[in-house]
Amino acid sequence: MEADEVPRFEAWVRERGAAMLRFGYLVTRDQGRAEEAVQDALVAAYPRWARICRQGDPEAYVRRSIVNADISRWRRFLRHRETPIEDGAEKPTPDHAAGLAEQDAVWALCATLPTRQRAAVVLRYYEGLPDAAIAEILGCTAGTVRSQIHRALATLRTRLSVAEEVEA
Repeated sequence: MEADEVPRFEAWVRERGAAMLRFGYLVTRDQGRAEEAVQDALVAAYPRWARICRQGDPEAYVRRSIVNADISRWRRFLRHRETPIEDGAEKPTPDHAAGLAEQDAVWALCATLPTRQRAAVVLRYYEGLPDAAIAEILGCTAGTVRSQIHRALATLRTRLSVAEEVEA
């Protein structure tokens, strides 16, 4: 990529920033965490922007950075937090509509997945990306992507069947 072809960082963020924030939200399942992960990724990318663009797809680089930023933040959080004791009381689910409740239950199940598995599932089923593109974003091989998605879906199936048994 020639120097003339490198998109200006500010213009790229204006054009793709909302999509990166949506991606961050789907990976983190929390608006605040998503904003922090995207901000961390963009702050890290800014000084290296020309090199990132010359190396290939800047969007894949930023997405991978978002996932890594959230994982790093989560690890720091786990190191410095107290472990709460469960009180055994279940939180009531809102009864707005059956569709919203089902969608919320699916996202709650997805939120229990490890970040990399959740990112792979989001990129495949929400973003509709092929294995090769997901692998580039997550910094792994296409086989690892398929493995991550397979494990995530197996985990979701198991947890869903357990939840259905509990309801019955």
